[in-house]
Amino acid sequence: MSKYVKNLITEDLRQRLAGVHDALLVSVVGLDANADNSLRAQLSSKDINLLVVKKSLAARAADGTPLAPMFEGVAGSAAICWGGEDIVALAKEVMRLAKKDEYKAFEARGGVLDGERLTPELVEQVSKWPTREEQLSILLGQVLAPGARLAGQLGSVGGALASQIEQKSNEEEEAA
Repeated sequence: MSKYVKNLITEDLRQRLAGVHDALLVSVVGLDANADNSLRAQLSSKDINLLVVKKSLAARAADGTPLAPMFEGVAGSAAICWGGEDIVALAKEVMRLAKKDEYKAFEARGGVLDGERLTPELVEQVSKWPTREEQLSILLGQVLAPGARLAGQLGSVGGALASQIEQKSNEEEEAA
């Protein structure tokens, strides 16, 4: 491949990966065409991009970006996955698909999170974290819990008082 073509490919990769801060490296070697097409469709439905790249050109395109550590020490061919809601959702989807029998050859090989390189083991750990949406629901529950508890406690005391007042009035009516 000529230097001119390499520079064109590198620039195209740089443009595609502009603004991407978190991504995963995956292996798709060994997937047949039908499985590859099905895999790409499933990833695309979750707004996840999959791009098979030549490692040296991708490393050159990512040089000076937060994605640069992802290519350190990687041998062989690789594909880059990015997109989705966040890196946790991306890792969950990759790990879910990697466990399916039809995608035996599909596996996480590493990645990058906030400029830090991820090993395949760390990618599996990240996939077990709560997603952004789950974190927001947990936070909302923690914010609302004290108020709900206070309202319940006030309601129970008020209900008990109202019940006692009603019993007293019934007793007075019966006495009269």
